[in-house]
Amino acid sequence: MKLCNESILANRELLEQKGYALPKFDRDAVLSNTIARPEWVHFGAGNIFRAFIAALDQDILNKGYADTGIVACEGFDSETLDAAYRPFDNLCVSATLCADGRIQKTIIGSVIRTLGMNPGSEDWEETKKIFRNPSLKMASLTITEKGYNIKDGAGNLFPAVAADMANGPYAVTSYIGKIAALLHERYEAGAYPIAMVSMDNCSHNGSRLEAAVLAFADVWEEKGLSKAGFVAYVRDRASVSFPWSMIDKITPRPDAAVREMIEADGIEDMDYKKTSHGSYVAPFVNAEETQYLVIEDAFPNGHPAIEKAGVIFTAREVVDMVETMKVCTCLNPLHTCLAVLGCLLGFTKISAEMQDPDLKKLVEIVGYKEGLPVVVDPGVIDPKKFIDEVVQKRFPNPFLGDTPQRIATDTSQKITVRFGNTIKKYAASDTLNVQDLKLISFVIASWCRYLMAVDDNGEAFTPSDDPLMPDLAPRFTAVKLGDKPDVHALLAPVLSDERIMGSDLYQVGLAEQIEADFAELITGPGAVRKSLQSHLAKASL
Repeated sequence: MKLCNESILANRELLEQKGYALPKFDRDAVLSNTIARPEWVHFGAGNIFRAFIAALDQDILNKGYADTGIVACEGFDSETLDAAYRPFDNLCVSATLCADGRIQKTIIGSVIRTLGMNPGSEDWEETKKIFRNPSLKMASLTITEKGYNIKDGAGNLFPAVAADMANGPYAVTSYIGKIAALLHERYEAGAYPIAMVSMDNCSHNGSRLEAAVLAFADVWEEKGLSKAGFVAYVRDRASVSFPWSMIDKITPRPDAAVREMIEADGIEDMDYKKTSHGSYVAPFVNAEETQYLVIEDAFPNGHPAIEKAGVIFTAREVVDMVETMKVCTCLNPLHTCLAVLGCLLGFTKISAEMQDPDLKKLVEIVGYKEGLPVVVDPGVIDPKKFIDEVVQKRFPNPFLGDTPQRIATDTSQKITVRFGNTIKKYAASDTLNVQDLKLISFVIASWCRYLMAVDDNGEAFTPSDDPLMPDLAPRFTAVKLGDKPDVHALLAPVLSDERIMGSDLYQVGLAEQIEADFAELITGPGAVRKSLQSHLAKASL
């Protein structure tokens, strides 16, 4: 059977017998309502959107708390829509991979429309029309952390951004430029209120989005390219808000075993595709069971009732504490530990790494011993219980299929948050010693060792994508195992770079320790495992 409206209706009983939870609402009625009075637009039609955010809307539609769906817009890789949405009537099979081996199968039908954001296209005109509608309450985003960058590593505007700033809101090509232009449409239509909700996994995500949008708005108004008052509209939180949020759900690339399971149930054409932008997309998603979404309660036009589906609305300072707890201590740093060491030690599954006593102990020490002392309890989620769930249930989940290679993507952009904040707090403390961060310093040294693109057996591997790789790779790939380079000269430009590390690690007193660890890691094949075990032997929980 096909994954489409007609087939799902015709085979409803069979699908339910095979364990699929199906939409309980009338999609045609929801489509009509959504066209007439859209409430929710989402930018970034990737896997976490379908597995988590779209599922939230399906939940409240099923429960009768909503009668409109989500309009999914894609401004970076519109091939995603043609490959994994439109041929399937925007339906999606979501496979929740539980740690106990159960697989919960759901057909997600809350994505009612999909629109590409190519200026001049009918889709773009339709997107602008939606933003001119007073009914629109929120636009959420999962465009990845680097999607908010409007400048390159040298501090220069990307060419497309510079062009958009010069040309104004009616001729945009960059992602954030398009979002700013849509807000300008809304302002021209009547300055209607809206919440712009970043749901990306980065620190103070709402402020990052706000800063990027205002960069366009300020220039446009200064040059007379936008309607007068646009900047004041964007800056007025009673008109446009940029709530902070913390999102957490591990959503790997589509897994072949899940595809085979779905096709064995009789649903056809589930194969995934890789777009020209490098995205892995399919008409199905697979993800873990655990999920959290905490959002600052700042919605000038209201919001869909997603609190009925488990979303926590709270104050900004609480969101900040939750996000800091997760991103800086309880999950993301532990993921990076496993990503870097997993690639060096030849692992291809995060779950398999958690069966390795050395790696399991590494993440436990980084989380419980080195991280927890500087965590502020947010009150809505307990930090220690959060780590317990991560190391006992989430990372060891053998059915999840997540890889260290995926997590290692863009590590140069992650260190400043995942380890940098903890380092800063230790350095500023009167009772903690930054040099006690033995395992965090070891992981940073291991990342530098990773940049050599040679594993612990001495075999070459291909590092994951990273925007700084073109600059970093030549420096490190010139070093061979067994060499005795000038380690300080090699590492100093990296360890002193605050954009990567969050601070100058020489000034805070941690760099020399990392240099010593790196020198140990390059002595020859097997040095990574030997050094890891040596560090663990000296540490204790």
